Amino acid sequence: MSQPSTRTIVTVAVAAFAVYLGIYYWPVISGFLGLLASSLAPLALGLCVAYPLNILMSFFERHVLPGVSEGPVARVRPVACLVAAMLVLVLVVAVVARLVIPQLVDCVRLLVTELPDAAAWLYDWLASSGLVTPERMEGLAATLEGIEWREAAESVLSVAAKGVASAVGGVVSGVANFFLGVVFAAFVLLNKRRLSLQLGLLMDRYLSERVRGRVRYVAGVADECFHRFLVGQCTEAVILGVLCAVGMALLGLPHAMMIGALTAFMALIPIVGALLSGAVGAFLILMESPVQALVFLVFIVVLQQLEGDLIYPHVVGSSIRLPGIWVLAAVTVGGGAFGIFGMFLGVPLAAVAYRLLRNDVYGLGPAPERAHER
Repeated sequence: MSQPSTRTIVTVAVAAFAVYLGIYYWPVISGFLGLLASSLAPLALGLCVAYPLNILMSFFERHVLPGVSEGPVARVRPVACLVAAMLVLVLVVAVVARLVIPQLVDCVRLLVTELPDAAAWLYDWLASSGLVTPERMEGLAATLEGIEWREAAESVLSVAAKGVASAVGGVVSGVANFFLGVVFAAFVLLNKRRLSLQLGLLMDRYLSERVRGRVRYVAGVADECFHRFLVGQCTEAVILGVLCAVGMALLGLPHAMMIGALTAFMALIPIVGALLSGAVGAFLILMESPVQALVFLVFIVVLQQLEGDLIYPHVVGSSIRLPGIWVLAAVTVGGGAFGIFGMFLGVPLAAVAYRLLRNDVYGLGPAPERAHER
C-alpha cells in the first residue's frame, strides 16, 4: 500500500484547517456574506432586468435601420432602441394599472360605505338567532372594562411605530436598489458588445480551448432556453387574458376587460398567476353581485385547470422544447423549494438541464468536446 505524498497531506491539513476556521468564525463570515450580498443586490437586479429588456431592445435593433453600422445614426440607434424597449414595458404596466387601480379604489370606497349597514345587519342576525344575548353582552362589557386600555394602546402604538419604520426603510431601500438596478441594466445594454468582447478576451487568456468550447456551449443553450421561455410566457399570458375576457363577456360578468388584462399581467407568474388575479376579480365582482362572484370563481377555476394542464405545457413547453410533464414537474419542485421565484425559474432551468442531457446522450455536445473525444 503506497503512502500518501507530502503534498496530499499538506492539502488535506489546509482544507481541514479552513473548515475549522469557517465553523469557528461562521458568525463573522455570515455577516460579511450578508453585507456582500446586500451590496451586490442592485447589480444582480440590474442583470435580471437587462436580460428580458434585451429581448425587446434586440427586436428594435433588428427592425430600426438594421443596415446602418457607421456614423451618428449608428451611435444613436442603441440608445433609441433601449428607450423604445423601456417605453413598451412602462406602457404595458401603465395600461394594466389604469384598468385595475380605479376599479379597486371604487370597490374599497363602496366597501367602506356599506360597512356600517353590514355591521348592523350582522348584529341583528346574531341577535335574532340567539347568538347574542343581553347576558353575553354584559359579560363582554365586563371583560372589556378589565382591560388596561392605556397600556394596551401604548404597546400597540410602539409595535406599529417599529413596523412602520421598518416598512418605510424597506420601501426606500427597495426603491433605491431598483433605481440603481435599472441604471446598471441600461449601462450593460448600451455596452453589451464591448462587454461581450472583453469577456471573450478573458476566456481566451485564462481558459483552455476545450473549457472555452464547453462554457460557450452551455451559455448558448441557457440563453436560447431562457429567451424562448420568456417569449412563450408572454404568449401564454396573452392567450390566457383573452380567454378570460371573452369567457367573462359570454357569461355576462362585469369588468371583463379589466380582469382579463389583470389575468394576462399576472399570468407572467407561472401556474398560480391566474389564481391571484382570480382572487382580485372575485373581490371586485362580489361588491356588485355575490351570485356573479360565485359564477366567476367557478369559471376561473376551470380556466386555471385548462391553463395548467393544456395551455401552459403546450405553449411554453413547446417553445422551450420541454415535454409537458417536465414543465409541471419543474413548476411543482421550483415552487415548493423557492416559492413564486422558484416557479418562474424552475421551467427554464429544467429546460437547460433537459437540453444538455439530451444533447449529451445523442452526442450533440460542443464541437471542441466531440473533437477531443474522437
